[in-house]
Amino acid sequence: MPTAEEILQKEIFRVNLHLPRRRVALGELLNMKDPRVTLRDGSDHHFKRDELLYLASLLGDESRLLKLPIILEISTLNRGYFRVRGRLEVRVIDEILGEYDPLNEKTEALYPRYLLPRIRRRLPTTTTYAFISE
Repeated sequence: MPTAEEILQKEIFRVNLHLPRRRVALGELLNMKDPRVTLRDGSDHHFKRDELLYLASLLGDESRLLKLPIILEISTLNRGYFRVRGRLEVRVIDEILGEYDPLNEKTEALYPRYLLPRIRRRLPTTTTYAFISE
């Protein structure tokens, strides 16, 4: 008989079937005629080209290294917050929120959950949620 922890992990995996099998660099997506990634459930997720160009304008030369989609982690541990990991990913979110400080670049950041709609309105196809059990 499976334990409660095993059941929870299986359910979280099921809820996260919308995540990509592999994240793709922005530079690679910009070179595609139809920019997309394959999801864990086998379907394709398409990116809007204007969003990709917007991200490229935010990051300049480093934009080609940004991995997409940006994962917005919703955790059981930090209920009122979401987490973003990766130096460029955090920079993008900070730029959108008007909080970017080049002297204090972070590789991980927690943001209040009420900011999610603001980010998703600006980047609907280049961000996605991941549900994490910690």
